[in-house]
Amino acid sequence: MFNNLNFIKMEKTETTKKIYNLIIVDESGSMSIIRKEALAGLNETIETCQKMQELHPEMEQRITLISFDSDHFKIHLDNEPASKARKLTTEDYRPCAATPLYDAIGKGIAKLNAQTNADDNVLVTIITDGEENSSEEYNLKMVKNLIEKQKKQGWTFTLIGTDNLDVEGMAGMMSIDNHLAFTEDEASTKRMFARERKARMKFNACMACGEVMKEGSYFSED
Repeated sequence: MFNNLNFIKMEKTETTKKIYNLIIVDESGSMSIIRKEALAGLNETIETCQKMQELHPEMEQRITLISFDSDHFKIHLDNEPASKARKLTTEDYRPCAATPLYDAIGKGIAKLNAQTNADDNVLVTIITDGEENSSEEYNLKMVKNLIEKQKKQGWTFTLIGTDNLDVEGMAGMMSIDNHLAFTEDEASTKRMFARERKARMKFNACMACGEVMKEGSYFSED
């Protein structure tokens, strides 16, 4: 089903696997351009996690969903079992203000790290249409160190950004191996979320089979 070159074997375990889905999404003012599509895509991502719970009942799916701007750090789902996760509404996602990207990533990682064990599987998805411009607690070096530390624990990180950004360069500076760019319009945003959901399903299929994706292959369509 998948290209064997993209995966390496992991040791089988008899314990129930846990998949922690950490989703960190930009809610700064510029995201208002695609507010409707972003909201729909996030809810479809929640649905995908729920479908993965049904398809792979031996794996426990949990969701932490955070949105951010310079006025707030909003936790919509806090380590919620996927089966009980609620959908977001238009009141939940209202873009405004600036982009404290490093603070959002740092806080999100720290929060989930306190809720997980070393043998848990963690997938971190970061979605933004802007560069860092207003963080107060974390800087690039701190975020990069956090990500590198968690990657050693087997965490998988992805960065999704609009094509007006140097998404590959941003990902590289933070030591993120998987990145995807999209155009900030209705059609491209829908395609981006569809591709992300397909990659998430592939990730879960690999976890269920006792395999792990090689670094940088999350969005590979091979």
